[in-house]
Amino acid sequence: MKRPLLSGSLTLAVSSLVIAGAGVPAVAAAPQPQASHSKAVQDATAQVAAHPDAVKAGANDQFQVTNVQVDADGTRHVHFNRTYRGLPVRGGDVVVHSAPNGTLDSASLTQAAPLSLSVTPSVTDRQAIAKASQLFRGTRGTSTATLKVDVTGASPQLVWEVVVNGTGEDRSPSHLHVLVDAVTGATGTSWDSFSAFLPDGVKRAKTKAAPTAPTAQSAPAALAAAASTGTGKGYQVGNVSVSTTQNSATSYTLKDPARGNGETRDAQNQTATNDSPPAGWGVAFNDTDNVWGNNALTDRATVAVDAHYGIQATWDFYKNVLGRNGIKNDGVGARSFVHYGTNYDNAGWDDASFAMIYGDGAAGSKPFTEIDVAGHEMSHGVTAATAGLVYSGDAGGLNEATSDIMGTMVEFNANSAADAPDYLIGEKIDINGNGTPLRWMDDPSKDGKSVKCWSTSTKNLNPHYSSGVGNHFFYLLAVGSGQSQWGNSPTCDGSSVTGIGNDASTKIWYRALSVYMTSNTDYPGARTATVKAAKDLYGAGSTECAAVEKAWGAVSVAPTATTCGGTTPPPTGNLLLNPGFESGATSWTGTSGVITTDAGAAPRTGSYYAWLDGYGSTHTDTLSQSVSIPSTATAPKLTFWNRITTAETGTTAYDTLKVQVVNGTTTTTLATYSNVDATSGYVQRTLDLSAFKGKTVTIKFTGAEDSSLQTSFLIDDTSVTAG
Repeated sequence: MKRPLLSGSLTLAVSSLVIAGAGVPAVAAAPQPQASHSKAVQDATAQVAAHPDAVKAGANDQFQVTNVQVDADGTRHVHFNRTYRGLPVRGGDVVVHSAPNGTLDSASLTQAAPLSLSVTPSVTDRQAIAKASQLFRGTRGTSTATLKVDVTGASPQLVWEVVVNGTGEDRSPSHLHVLVDAVTGATGTSWDSFSAFLPDGVKRAKTKAAPTAPTAQSAPAALAAAASTGTGKGYQVGNVSVSTTQNSATSYTLKDPARGNGETRDAQNQTATNDSPPAGWGVAFNDTDNVWGNNALTDRATVAVDAHYGIQATWDFYKNVLGRNGIKNDGVGARSFVHYGTNYDNAGWDDASFAMIYGDGAAGSKPFTEIDVAGHEMSHGVTAATAGLVYSGDAGGLNEATSDIMGTMVEFNANSAADAPDYLIGEKIDINGNGTPLRWMDDPSKDGKSVKCWSTSTKNLNPHYSSGVGNHFFYLLAVGSGQSQWGNSPTCDGSSVTGIGNDASTKIWYRALSVYMTSNTDYPGARTATVKAAKDLYGAGSTECAAVEKAWGAVSVAPTATTCGGTTPPPTGNLLLNPGFESGATSWTGTSGVITTDAGAAPRTGSYYAWLDGYGSTHTDTLSQSVSIPSTATAPKLTFWNRITTAETGTTAYDTLKVQVVNGTTTTTLATYSNVDATSGYVQRTLDLSAFKGKTVTIKFTGAEDSSLQTSFLIDDTSVTAG
């Protein structure tokens, strides 16, 4: 009996998965009608329900939309946060990627398997807060504890995520997060969500006189405000134009109506009393002639010019280069507070208050109001609004690297004569008192603490130092290896890398961040994300994509399953990807509809299987995947489960299934099965691959039927092993 020809779309059995109400979409790569965002959410929600295996979901999971991006060609990317039995899942977020017609393409996530664990704590929230508070150093304020499921470790764990707010020992705002095991009470990973520019314990050399004391600022007149362009005389940025608000003929405020009303305010050398600078805190900078500062620290408005210009430069970079409308892509500007604290020797971004603070520095040192510092800190806000990279492990390094990368690109985009662009981080604030920067992107190890080559131990470093891998990768991608006007960049594998320039490198990193990275992405995951981004932007066969792969190899991040040219298998275990077809057609090439859940036949395990032929007419189906057989393999073999059903009779082979290996232009048939070999169920087949050790070949199944009477060749649970 002839079966219906299957379509190429993927369909999984619908589960009882519940999808929570969708949030308001916040991110778009290109202007799209709001209806397209709503449809993207609707379709992605349906795809999550229909394909729970693709997102490692179980019946007790719920998903809440956080971000939506619709590409110019209609491709959708919907970012979901996950809950399990009502509890937030740390590291459980997922990005669902769908075709323009709404069908599932793939999903980006780090959660390895559906959850199954008790959510009843043995430790109370008060006990958890007491344990976490022991780790806080400084003046404590309020504390909260939220019960969560943490999937970022070796196995899922019920934890209290405690946030201890207060003021750190260096007088920075502090939001110390501590994971406390909700069963044993043991403390685990901890991090501070206030993003300080200088790492803990870093002190600066003294290089200048202390700034002037605070002076009172008069309030602007209560009149209709208008946009205006003022003259700024900054300390770090020199003479620049600054966008201000005109309140009257003789009253101006450092607030930028052209950039979401981003404002610079005077902290009056105070620290925030509630751990974060709230809206309206501090004093507005007002002026009568719209001329601000005097290029010296005798005028408090001088560093305000630096900070205000930093807001402008960061906004303009994201808007003009990346098409992003503000830090959250919602058109709302950020606030900057200068003269924070007394001799406060740091700067930082506080996402809780959507504000940046700048210290004047310890007595005798320079203020932190440098262009790349502004771009760095505000980019922490962009990361929080996109991938949400947690500030620990590899993800913390990627978070910090993103800020270094984007801060540097802000500096290049501003192209200021007073702060010439370079690949140095914080060079003008003179951290070391000898003109050297805080970090070098060409060779991050120059600071004596950062790493330039990735390893499995990189995740154990402070994110300021594990960021070196990402910084080194970006420099190699943009500039290349060896000597240049910007530095001398080595490679970890001795290779030579040719750079593709800032523009392409920046767009690749940003798309990877905003489309493919999730909260717990590690460095191998970042390689996957950037390769996907490069393929999206420039094509699989592009110079740009090849350079991404080359640059990651040069910082010791090995190939993953995603490559520019196809699929690279993992080094151990089953060398085939998606071997049981449970991710649909992912990683396989074949005739449309061969990988299926069609109810006309059945898989051996799971929901998907491969069905070749079965039409009862002249027909050929193929299914293949590229795989590398290690040269060190002792007994490489191909194993698969096969079921053959047929309407043919007799001992003549009318319909055949050939199992082949394609090596370059040579095709070797390992085995041929036919209607004569019909089975009552699935049987396991094992074939020797020893002849292909050390080669990258294509495993291929070819099913061919003659003109009458069907034969179906079913395949499931494939594997290639090294032995």
